[in-house]
Amino acid sequence: MAIRLIVQMAAKPGKLDELVERFNVRISEVVKEKGCEQYELYRSTERPDQLVLLERWTDEQSLEDHLEMNRQRGSNVSDLRSGDTILERYNIDD
Repeated sequence: MAIRLIVQMAAKPGKLDELVERFNVRISEVVKEKGCEQYELYRSTERPDQLVLLERWTDEQSLEDHLEMNRQRGSNVSDLRSGDTILERYNIDD
């Protein structure tokens, strides 16, 4: 069963462009990971510093492998984000 991950975040004031650039580098790496079907970043048209990351993984194991790689690698964007990052998982019944 495929997994959809929706990650909502806000950039610190004046840091949006830098945050997006770091994600663009990261996106080019993540889309090559086994099981990654989608990893795309979107900017809000209504709230200037808001971003959402849409992820789709073929299965739970692929997502868990990705999350473990993130833990080992450490975050290179936390210093650019403001407030809480909201992460929601959804099962996709194909």
